[in-house]
Amino acid sequence: MTPVASKPIGDAGALALLVVLGFIMLSPLMWTLLLSLKSNGDLLHSTANAFHGPYTLENYQAIVRNSGVFRWLMNSVIVSGLTTIGVLILSSLAGYGFARLDFPGRDKLFLFVLFGLAIPEQAVIITRHQLFTALHLHNSYPGLILPGLAAPFGVFLMTQYFRAIPKELDEAAMLDNASRLKVFWKVLLPLTIPAQATLGIFTFLASWNDYWWPLISATRPDMFTLTVGLSASQINFAQTSGLGYLMTQAVFAAVPILIVYIIFQKYIVRAVSGAAIR
Repeated sequence: MTPVASKPIGDAGALALLVVLGFIMLSPLMWTLLLSLKSNGDLLHSTANAFHGPYTLENYQAIVRNSGVFRWLMNSVIVSGLTTIGVLILSSLAGYGFARLDFPGRDKLFLFVLFGLAIPEQAVIITRHQLFTALHLHNSYPGLILPGLAAPFGVFLMTQYFRAIPKELDEAAMLDNASRLKVFWKVLLPLTIPAQATLGIFTFLASWNDYWWPLISATRPDMFTLTVGLSASQINFAQTSGLGYLMTQAVFAAVPILIVYIIFQKYIVRAVSGAAIR
């Protein structure tokens, strides 16, 4: 009877621990939300005022009136969206080529691509900056998007996924006079949707949260992404409308990521847990 009785107690203890840890992780987000709902005048006296009313939406109204924030948001959506689409297209094509085509130097080239996983971005930042300066790509969408298209992990992921698909499917389709392009587009690509969803989610999140390269490449305020724009506002805190307005910007920036997570939650959880996606 003792083991049976101790099991509910253990489960309750684990649940209580998870609740406490969850509260600790969510507390900074709740603190940011509360500060965003307070007037900047109240927060000048004390941030402890966030725990009681009155609350106001004046900071969110100021966001709506500030065209700069919407410009930064649009830039982030364009850069992250096009980067994700480009990575999915290139990684799928490269993965199919490495997994299904036999050409000279294939294995060596694949190994060369994998070397990209071991090279940090900071190691090539000076060369990349000089290259983009020579091509006059700074302060442009191509300048912000092109570096993100180099995705060795995406190529590796799609290659391994294509290799796991039986080659009998290709042979059966070719017996029906299907071309390689048709086999790739109609037969194999639909089977890789779970892997593409995982790759697309992580690519979008990485591009959306990227700060290093946009800070270097985008020097004009109209080309700032949301991360760089918000950082510039926080650095020039004395020239902003106040702490509540800064917290409102942070909430505003987190909403698109929250929407993406809600929509693709299943794939994110499976990818993080390492479970097979089928």
